[in-house]
Amino acid sequence: MKQEISQRLIKDLENFDTISGIELQKSLVQWLDEEVSYYNWTGFYFMNNAKQQLEIGPYVGAYTDHTVIPYGRGICGQVAVSGKTFEVPDVHAQDNYLACSLATKSEIVVPIYKGENLVGQIDIDSHELDPFTQEDHDLLEAVANFVAQRL
Repeated sequence: MKQEISQRLIKDLENFDTISGIELQKSLVQWLDEEVSYYNWTGFYFMNNAKQQLEIGPYVGAYTDHTVIPYGRGICGQVAVSGKTFEVPDVHAQDNYLACSLATKSEIVVPIYKGENLVGQIDIDSHELDPFTQEDHDLLEAVANFVAQRL
């Protein structure tokens, strides 16, 4: 993604200021899906620390069986444990990958923090190999922060 596109999208987050909760999350995944051509599955997962699992939130893309993911399992589960962004340029090179779609070739997962607490994550799958740039990281971190402020 080009820097000017990323900067425009980050600025466009202001358009979602009047929305909160699940409606905000639904609107953001739809918006990201429409704005970035190589985001082929865009969704949220939220932490359930009592059960040590991630639970799916709003998403756009192919149906997934992975509505609940144990901490540590798959890319999302690894982010639940590490609390750090995890970019996978080629999912087939990962041993601990949970396939949601056979068409998925790469994935990026960005944590969402409310203060010091990890509360969820944004998960993006792409049908392209290695498409994510620093601009994707910047955009998705801005979205994560935007959502966290409204939780």
